[in-house]
Amino acid sequence: MTRVFDRNIFIMLAAVMVGVIIITYFVADIVNKSKIENLTTEHIFEIQDVNSRNENFTDNFLQGSIMMDSAREVREVANLNFDFALFWFNNALVNASVWFNNKWVNTTEKLIERCIENCSNAMIKYLTSHNKFGESKPYFVDAKSFTESRRYIEVLGYYVNFSQLGQTISILRYNASKFIKQAAENLSLGALENVTLAMENFSMMEGLYQTALGGYIEMKERIDDYTFFDEIREEH
Repeated sequence: MTRVFDRNIFIMLAAVMVGVIIITYFVADIVNKSKIENLTTEHIFEIQDVNSRNENFTDNFLQGSIMMDSAREVREVANLNFDFALFWFNNALVNASVWFNNKWVNTTEKLIERCIENCSNAMIKYLTSHNKFGESKPYFVDAKSFTESRRYIEVLGYYVNFSQLGQTISILRYNASKFIKQAAENLSLGALENVTLAMENFSMMEGLYQTALGGYIEMKERIDDYTFFDEIREEH
């Protein structure tokens, strides 16, 4: 009788142990699944964050580049107007001795008109270029906040500086064009002293422009050394 009782107790204890083991297994399995689900969720959020940062980086960089390229294109057209304006003004100066009955001969008048027209066009385009360079700058500043790569932060700094220099040379040429226009207008009136004063201001402005242009070209060369962008923006 005692043996039967001991065997029953043993069977009960074994059943309890098996039950505990099974319950422990299921609990551990549930815990592990929960951990896996949490890790999976974290990884999904991390991947989404990385993708979002990459998309924002690329979007800001491209938007800034498009605006900057537009600013450079407009500036090139403005430079053509500027060169023509200076050409027509110099030709008008050559013919300035041809003065009859208190007015210029027709050829001189036409040269002055062409000069003034090109100055006006150049001023409009230089101002547009100045504004576009300014609009491109915030995109590069924002792009820096979406990367931790020192290399990209460095080159984006170049783009920011290039935008600033683009604004500077554009506004300096705007002012230079304005002084040529003033000189031409005074030349048309025969006010030669005012012509001389306007051209002195023009020469000063051109000196500042040439200095700023050197920095602009240097920054462009630095940017040209970074013509590539890795798809992976982490340090490597």
